[in-house]
Amino acid sequence: MSADETPSTEFTAARHPAWPDGGADALERDLLARWDAEGLFQQVQAATADGEGFVFFEGPPTANGRPGIHHVFSRTIKDLICRYQAMQGKRVTRIAGWDTHGLPVELEVEKQLGFAGKKDIEAYGVAEFSKKCLESVFTYRDEWVQLSNRTGYWLDYDNAYVTCTKEYVESVWWLLQRLFQKELLYRGHRVSPYCPRCGTVLSSHELALGYQEVKDKSVYVTFPLSDGSGRELVVWTTTPWTLPSNVAVAVNPELEYAEFTSPAHPGRTFVLAASRAAKAAELLGEGTTMGASVPGAQLAGLRYARPFGIVTMPADGAHSIVVTGAFVTADDGSGLVHMAPAFGADDYAAGREHGLALVRPVAGDGTFVGTSWPELNGQLVTADDTNEMLIRKLKELGRHLKTEQYIHSYPHCWRCHSKLIYYARESWFVRTSSVKARMQELNAGISWHPPEVGTGRFGEWLGNNIDWALSRERYWGTPLPIWVSDRDPEYVEVIGSFAELKEKAGFTPTGDLDVHKPWVDEITWPAPGGGTMRRVPEVIDTWFDSGSMPYAQWHYPFENVEQFERHFPADYICEGIDQTRGWFYSLLAIGTAAFDAAPYRNVIVNELVLDASGHKMSKSKGNVVDPWKLVEKHGADAARLYMVLSSQVWQPKRFDERQLVETAGGFLNTLRASYHFFSLYAGPDGAAAPAAADRPLADRWLLGRLDATVAAVRAAFDGYDVTTGVRALTEFVVDDLSNWWVRLNRGRFWAPGREADPSAVATMRETLVSVSRLLAPAAPFASDWLHRAMTGTSVHLAPFPVDAGRLDPALDRAMDGIRRLASLGRAARETASLRVRQPLATIRVAVPVEVRGADFDALIPLLQGETNVKRVEIVTSDADLVRLRGKPNFRTLGKRFGAEVKGVAASVALLTADQLRALEQGETVTADYTLLPEDVTIEREVVTDWPVASAGPFVVALDPVVTPALAQEGLARELVSRVQRLRKDAGFAVSARIALSLTGDAALLDAARVHQEYIAGETLAREFTIGEAATEPDRQEAFEVEGHAGALAVRQLGNGRTHSGPAQVNAS
Repeated sequence: MSADETPSTEFTAARHPAWPDGGADALERDLLARWDAEGLFQQVQAATADGEGFVFFEGPPTANGRPGIHHVFSRTIKDLICRYQAMQGKRVTRIAGWDTHGLPVELEVEKQLGFAGKKDIEAYGVAEFSKKCLESVFTYRDEWVQLSNRTGYWLDYDNAYVTCTKEYVESVWWLLQRLFQKELLYRGHRVSPYCPRCGTVLSSHELALGYQEVKDKSVYVTFPLSDGSGRELVVWTTTPWTLPSNVAVAVNPELEYAEFTSPAHPGRTFVLAASRAAKAAELLGEGTTMGASVPGAQLAGLRYARPFGIVTMPADGAHSIVVTGAFVTADDGSGLVHMAPAFGADDYAAGREHGLALVRPVAGDGTFVGTSWPELNGQLVTADDTNEMLIRKLKELGRHLKTEQYIHSYPHCWRCHSKLIYYARESWFVRTSSVKARMQELNAGISWHPPEVGTGRFGEWLGNNIDWALSRERYWGTPLPIWVSDRDPEYVEVIGSFAELKEKAGFTPTGDLDVHKPWVDEITWPAPGGGTMRRVPEVIDTWFDSGSMPYAQWHYPFENVEQFERHFPADYICEGIDQTRGWFYSLLAIGTAAFDAAPYRNVIVNELVLDASGHKMSKSKGNVVDPWKLVEKHGADAARLYMVLSSQVWQPKRFDERQLVETAGGFLNTLRASYHFFSLYAGPDGAAAPAAADRPLADRWLLGRLDATVAAVRAAFDGYDVTTGVRALTEFVVDDLSNWWVRLNRGRFWAPGREADPSAVATMRETLVSVSRLLAPAAPFASDWLHRAMTGTSVHLAPFPVDAGRLDPALDRAMDGIRRLASLGRAARETASLRVRQPLATIRVAVPVEVRGADFDALIPLLQGETNVKRVEIVTSDADLVRLRGKPNFRTLGKRFGAEVKGVAASVALLTADQLRALEQGETVTADYTLLPEDVTIEREVVTDWPVASAGPFVVALDPVVTPALAQEGLARELVSRVQRLRKDAGFAVSARIALSLTGDAALLDAARVHQEYIAGETLAREFTIGEAATEPDRQEAFEVEGHAGALAVRQLGNGRTHSGPAQVNAS
């Protein structure tokens, strides 16, 4: 792309227009209107149409809820990488998407209709309910689009994919048929997480999304053995509601189980794991004794009395029996586990192994049903009141030993937040366990940012993979395309296209075909062996919908085959850390199972956005940040920059509005001030600047730093490290450009009698243009305004800068040394209480040998100016200024030398200055022991009467003597500073000429007379009256400096860039 295309007449009409002062929100809204009018996004797409492809997959949000600040966070990162790639001329595919199925939609509609669950839906009618769901899925679509646009997030909404369209559903059906053909889709019966409120099974990755810390009541219960021994098994359970369904007690065959007696329970003997003796004493009271013990294997087969006899046992299946299981431990509880196979995965597996009865007195809504206890029927099993009722009954029956509060992490529904139960039900599963190893192989080839998510959280998740519970007993979702014979349930057909459905059922799938419930349920056809093929009633997990987007967004394989092949896999995706259990997983699972391919190459994983105190944001806590209000107050650029700058994007983000103002706002203000300076003084194009290589050292240094920054930003963005890249840019603008180069080179832009230095103007112009381009991916608004102001064209049509190779390492080291010394000079002044504006005679400096050279010597005048001294003396060694002393670092020495550390410490104390300098330069030193740089802390002790400051090998010493002439010059500099503040307070333009008057004591007036030309030139005073009060000044003030009292007055005369100096000086 060319940066010189289609210049904006509004920007070019005025050379370097003033930065708008209406605030960020107004500037950004103006640019948004301009972008729309220009069709800028479409221009970018067209300009890169022939470029190398770069594919981004957008994780589809559900648009029936409002976007939040965390969406601004993730969308900033997404947009940054896409903009960066587009500025490199790549054809970036960034298609929007909408997730429109599933529980999120259904629950919102239930809430609108005042429903309490599935019974209300059935009574209302599934057809009407589905219509309501379809109406609701885009409730907030406009707000999503508007907020995305307002924050500068560019997406292709014209070609957005929508998961509830029949084309999308047809592609999902094709994928499911493909899995069935590969024997990866099957019907099974197992214990799965189940939401009683939503009435459906959840998958393991959905389970992982909803854990909450809760306080429940656990209970110790006795199970009397039926062998006449009088022994009672002691069982601990955290789910008292499962006790009516008990059919067995499990023990570990290898553990020892002992008999315990207590005076508090005469005539009773209790059995617990021997290693739980302390718990036995706690349960049974003072005087508890442990008797004989046996291995758990000897308890197997014993029968006992169940705690409740309120559920009828089935005719088949064992019950009331002790069984063994290696999963039983004595880490907590009693070392014995009560078994209810319908409500626990371990219980279910043990039940199948031992032929146990399957008892399930719980209805689909999570309430008790079919017990002989009327008060219990209809009670929700997870309700506290239900468990209290059961505990009271245990006490009445004499089976209760103790109730304890139990704080633990318990799974809740990720959508409705109800407590889940584990429930044995028939479901349809994707056999992801069969492709687990392959998923792990493919994952190893994906670049995760940060890497530890891929190997840790996500990699471990894959390693513990279980089959995906796919079916949902709900209504609004992609229907399972599975038809089963009502005569032979083993005969199954999975439909993979609407054409196949037409062929089977004999109808034409055109017009308003609706493949959702309940309409699709009406489609039947004769089964081959007699009977009718009827669709199973379930819909699929909505995560399968979103994970199918690489294929279904193109309606693959029914059309757009070439488009799909060009856009698979994605080069880049980005979502929050929670998607390691969600979209990241579903994409990889489907890609592996269906195509044996990873669907994405690079992933940025952003962390949660917390409040300033580190707490999760929630409406109930009142700590949610409204993204609209934030952007209106501070601007989208500031919000985007803060999100990226404040901490690495893959670390939890503490959102603090004050820090936003300081970091992002501070940077943008610095950038604006730098441009403001340039726009004031650059003027119209003047003399041509010399080539960069022929410019002054300061300019060459800045251009070298610019190239180093370009290289650093490119390397970071290429590595998907957006924080490091943006930080490199902001540090360059604040530290190198504004705080150093601009400050040192102000005089080259404005000086009496001449125009701005062409070299300085050209250097700053190139720097600002390049900065605007480097900034464009992260802050698309301010960068575009700046680029238009500098060039007349949009930054988003400009190429990303490239490293021109102008970094001179020797010059860079020299300038770095000068900056270090200047900083140390200020520190030394502070220790001696010497004002910065007070000139001094001499400083002595020591620098490392590698910093010295022609460039360093040529830059000495900069150091003189920065430290406000007349002379800089360079000493060959810092020995005359400081004495080096080594201190042992016991933390590292102790690990390496152990008991010898005292001798090593004594050796450190004897190290010579040369040895200490060698250590400081990263070398290993051998004295009595071999010492590494990290083993010794090097301190410098001052050995001169001059104030000294040091940092490693850099040392500065100041001559503190202030002669009368230096004192006068110091007063003159103070006067200039006060006049400049007075000009600013009066509201004068920077270039405005003034009349200046000074009254005060003799010392002030003498200093002004000696330095009158300097004062007048620095303050643009055409008239300077010394010793007489001004008449009719625009602004005046009295002041005191260093014990000298005086008064200043200013009056504006006019502007002028070419005046050679003050026209009149009246020194009374």
